[in-house]
Amino acid sequence: MDVVDVRIDPFPSQRELSDLWRATWEVDGVSDFQSILTRSLTHVGAYLGDRIIGFTNMAWDGGVHGFLVDACVHPEFRDHGIGQSMVEAALQVARKRGLRKVHVDFDPHLRDFYLSCGFKPTDAGVLNID
Repeated sequence: MDVVDVRIDPFPSQRELSDLWRATWEVDGVSDFQSILTRSLTHVGAYLGDRIIGFTNMAWDGGVHGFLVDACVHPEFRDHGIGQSMVEAALQVARKRGLRKVHVDFDPHLRDFYLSCGFKPTDAGVLNID
């Protein structure tokens, strides 16, 4: 595989992110990614040339807690360390910008991935309100 470029705050287009969401999760994602990205602490994109092949977002509470969300890698490019590189880059930015804790929620099949990124399991609660 060619060299993957991990970029901090690249602001991909609505179309680029929707295409990635469709390939990754088989959904279109949100209707306005840009409004989310402008409120984030940081976001990270993985690019192969001009094509976005991975993405993650670091939401935050405006203080010292961050929330890693939406980490994804296009299925064609998984298992090459791209996801870990993006998470690592997001965590580096979080440290520099003063965060003290980063939270992540994940489905059971992603447990090993997030533990390999340094996250520790905790007791937590989740409530779906839809």
